[in-house]
Order: sequence, then C-alpha cells, then structure tokens
Amino acid sequence: MSLLFTPSKVGSVQLRNRIIIAPMCQYSAEEGCATDWHMIHLGNLALSGAGLLTIEATAVVPEGRISPDDLGLWSDDTEAALSRVLQAVRRYSDIPIAIQLAHAGRKASVRVPWEGGAQIKPNESRGWQTYAPSAIPFAEGDNPPVALDRGEMEIIREAFGEAAKRAARLGLDAIQIHAAHGYLLHEFLSPLANQRDDEYGGSLENRMRFPLEVYDVVRAAFPADRPVSVRVSGSDWAEGGWDSEQTVAFAKALEKRGCSAVHVSSGGLVPTQKIPVGPGYQVPLARAVKAATKLPTIAVGLITSYDHAEAIVANGDADFVALARTILYEPHWPWHAAAHLGATVKAPKQYLRSQPARYRHLLEG
Repeated sequence: MSLLFTPSKVGSVQLRNRIIIAPMCQYSAEEGCATDWHMIHLGNLALSGAGLLTIEATAVVPEGRISPDDLGLWSDDTEAALSRVLQAVRRYSDIPIAIQLAHAGRKASVRVPWEGGAQIKPNESRGWQTYAPSAIPFAEGDNPPVALDRGEMEIIREAFGEAAKRAARLGLDAIQIHAAHGYLLHEFLSPLANQRDDEYGGSLENRMRFPLEVYDVVRAAFPADRPVSVRVSGSDWAEGGWDSEQTVAFAKALEKRGCSAVHVSSGGLVPTQKIPVGPGYQVPLARAVKAATKLPTIAVGLITSYDHAEAIVANGDADFVALARTILYEPHWPWHAAAHLGATVKAPKQYLRSQPARYRHLLEG
C-alpha cells in the first residue's frame, strides 16, 4: 500500500492523502481582491486529487503585498472577492482549503516576475515605502525599508489576527503563517536582516519573539478546532544567517504553543544565498524538524518523481509532501502518482470516464 496515499489529519482536518498543494503567488489580484483568474486557478487545482489546497501568500495589510497585484485579506472588499471564488470552487470540490497569511516586509513593492521582479521605489507609480525589523535593504540599490517601531509592529500583529477572523468567516479549513522566503517574519528571525537592539533583536529568543507573537494572535483569532501551521525557511544558505539548528529551536517553540504543522522551505532572505539546488534539496531541513519534534512536517522543493515523493513519506523524512511548480505544470500529478503507485484518488464525477482501462480503480467520485 502506498503511504503517500494513506489518509491523515492535520489538526482536525482530514486529508485523503499526504499530497499538499503549496501556496503559489499568482500576481493577478486587483487592489488585493481575488479575480476570475483565481477562480480558474484554484478551481483547476481543487480537482487535482491532492489532500489539501493552500491559497497563495495573502497580505494582511496593503503594504504587506509582494507586488501591487498580490492577493489581500484586509478589508470587506477583499473578503467578499475571495468569498465569491471559494463559493464557486466549493460547489464542485470538497478538497480542504487553507490560506497563507503574509507580510512581505522589505521585499514588498516589486514588479511581477514576468516584468523582472525589481523593486518599485516609493516615488514610482504603484510603489510604496517598505517596512522591516531593521533599515537594511534586500538588495544593493534598493530603497531601504523603514525599521518598524513598537506601535507599527502591534498594528501588523493585530492585522494578522483580523485576517484570521476573516479566514474563519470564509469557512477556510486552515491557516498557514508565512515566516519564510525573506518576508517580514523571516526577516525578524534571521540575524542577517534583524539588527535591532531591543527585545526583538539580538539573541535567538529575541528574534523569535515577534513571529511567535503573530502566531499567538492568529491562533487566538481562528477557531480552536481548525489548524494553524507555519511555513519556515530552514536555512538562509548564507554565512551567519538563519540555519537548521535555529529552525529546530523555532519549531520547538511553536510546538509548545500547539502549532498544527511546520512546512519547511528555505532561502529567500539575501540575494547572495548559495542554494545547493537539486531534487529534494530541502528534505533534510524538514527531516531535522521532524526528528526533533512531534509536529507534522511538510517537505517541499523540486519533488517531481512519484517514487521520490513516496520515499520521503515512507522513509519518515516528512509526514507530507508539498508540490508547487510541479503541480502547475502537471495539475493531475496526484492522479498519475496514484496510477504509478497502485492507489486511488478522488476525482470529479464528470471526469470518471477519462479513466484508462488499465487503471479501472484509479478514480473515485
């Protein structure tokens, strides 16, 4: 029996298998509001047969967007727009749906990837002033961020809580807090971006303080029977930066607070990072968290092979496998993985007749 297709739970949410669709920015919102693109995109992935679908990084305040075209959940308008999309998706799919709540910090106010991704400076059209733990720019030549004061930190912290309440009203099954990829919470964690001299900087305990406060606020705002997880960068891949040992310490602190799972990615904090890219290159980072805690752990990153995904779960490297670009390229990856591994996958009844004769028990409606 395939372990990848063994049912499991994250908190109270039942998953049909161990395949998770990772959050993937689409840069297709209008003033933070979800559009028809999101309905097409999420509707497509909702029919994939995966165990859980995660909505892209969703900003809790307008200046927390990565680009001006990023999704948000900070107002009645943004909530209503996402509600419209979710109602359409859920009409035809019962896949559990999570949302990633985020603030981009010093990496905010940039052009979309297909326009180069460079920073849009505050004096340029559609640009704004960025904020971070310390006034250190992400890249040479960038407009520096403003170092957050305590009042501004409180506003952001409470914005995460308000977005969590909106996510609850939308009926979302889970929340993932984005503390990875060089965005605001990761910036607080890493000594390369956080050079504060108050109780939020310096020691590991101090650098973890604000991300843990954000977790506490989100956890308190979201229904207790629905899971809250955290996405982390297991390493900055840069000398003197955040690393696996500190990630484990952070995961242990989250575990004490009742965190539901940790999704382990890496990198994104500095442009000088040296990432040893290759199939499953981040799996050892997830393995370290799993070995040190009892938290359900999610591995991600260049996992494209069905046998590789099966081995990650079967070997105990992680409890779940997350797919991002892989499933954009091959939206029915879970179908093909199930066929390869002799398993069964959920499919819409409209598609059942597509089942090849040699896989008579592959799809179930």
